[in-house]
Amino acid sequence: MRHQNSLLHQLLQFVPWHQFERLVDHYGADHRVRRLPTKSQFIALLYGQLSGAGSLREIEHAMGSHATRLYHLGARAPARSTLADANAKRPAQLFADLFAILSAQATPGLRRATRDAIHLVDATSIRLTDISRAWADYEKHGSLVKLHIDFDAGNGVPANFAITPARVSDVAMARSMPIEPGATYVFDLGYYDFSWWRKVHDAGCRIVTRLKSNTRPRVIETRAVEPGSPVVSDRIIAIDGRLKSARGAHHPLADMTLREIAVVIETGKTLRVVSNDLDAPACEIAALYKARWQVELFFRWVKQNLKIKRFLGTSENAVKAQIAVALIAFLLIRMAHHATSFTASLLTFARLIRANLMHRRPLENLATPPPPIVRAPLQKELHLC
Repeated sequence: MRHQNSLLHQLLQFVPWHQFERLVDHYGADHRVRRLPTKSQFIALLYGQLSGAGSLREIEHAMGSHATRLYHLGARAPARSTLADANAKRPAQLFADLFAILSAQATPGLRRATRDAIHLVDATSIRLTDISRAWADYEKHGSLVKLHIDFDAGNGVPANFAITPARVSDVAMARSMPIEPGATYVFDLGYYDFSWWRKVHDAGCRIVTRLKSNTRPRVIETRAVEPGSPVVSDRIIAIDGRLKSARGAHHPLADMTLREIAVVIETGKTLRVVSNDLDAPACEIAALYKARWQVELFFRWVKQNLKIKRFLGTSENAVKAQIAVALIAFLLIRMAHHATSFTASLLTFARLIRANLMHRRPLENLATPPPPIVRAPLQKELHLC
């Protein structure tokens, strides 16, 4: 009979283990470790994400019941206290670096035929328990962290991410994220910083965002719009007025020509979309801003289907490690879904993985029941009384 690996084993085949070992050596994560190597810690955290386990003890008992199959993964079942110590002390940046490697690995296989890469930049807040207030206190709002995402809309996967206390502003984090030259960056009012806009523009990127109501640009040209279209105005503008915070310094957008497109959405509200693309049709610019909802849907999917609402530890390192592994779990599910040409949705695929995680089933046939076991007709049977 042909051997079949468990679903967890098949998902882990997408992980470049040679690069994982290099990261372990780089950070010294296994230095003087006797009981739980970093590989076993990672597999335990990944198991918790994919199975929906909500506590360290649940991971301990569930993986302990599959100890023989863990042997083929090169891992061991963790003790609850040992896993808690590893999450608190092993560098979470190791898993963030592994995510970056996997994201780059996923991109060639998932890329669609688009004019250029479209990056949707946004952030979401995640509530923690009051025990984490020592490092994630956000005044009267309680204990919160922010997950900052640079979402590659063409591939449907995050390109970059960062985790900070909620008091760190969105645009402050965006300044430290890498910029892909020639790409399109779509973002909301949380990134209203003209200096950062200029940085993205100077990298040869297209910008699509909104104007605040109190921003009064100087109109250079007014263009005709198509009758009956949601686009009600299309103007070439300049934002070069005096800034109160500049104190006589050079305006970041002083020599930059922009385009303001007023769009009426379904609720009747008018949005003032601004871009540095002066040539594309106005409806295309408006559609790009509307595509920003893809990252909102991604946040909703991750919060509903992975474990980033209830945490296994309270320290900053443990929280960051769990979120990083959650994003890795999303990448592995996304890559496996694409590799198997599974016709059902990604949500259905993830649910079937959860239900069959340690079963020996092929990834491509999860939706169909396994074939019945057929006894060989030439095999002898012994009837013992």
